[in-house]
Amino acid sequence: MTGDRLRCWSAGESGIRVAVKVTPRARAVGVGGLAASADGPRLRIAVTEAPEDGRASKAACQALAKALGVAKGRVAVASGEASREKMLFVAEAADEVGARLDQLAEIDR
Repeated sequence: MTGDRLRCWSAGESGIRVAVKVTPRARAVGVGGLAASADGPRLRIAVTEAPEDGRASKAACQALAKALGVAKGRVAVASGEASREKMLFVAEAADEVGARLDQLAEIDR
């Protein structure tokens, strides 16, 4: 399992913050694997939408929600709306989705 130092997410009282790197205009939607960044590891999310008018951000939220098995409305951009590196917020308990996030992070893409 992914160790704490390699985690791309952190739990809070009202949900989970997930550091992600979004690849817009990808051939297919996909969630999995880690990307290195100056701020630490980020979960990779590929979306087919262009990075215009927040479409890629919205698609990233939807892709993560689907991968975690939660409602689309439970995932939102916390910061980085106009950046490829974003912080997404998942309004779910850590014990429910934390293990799934660790599994997604371990996928080799």
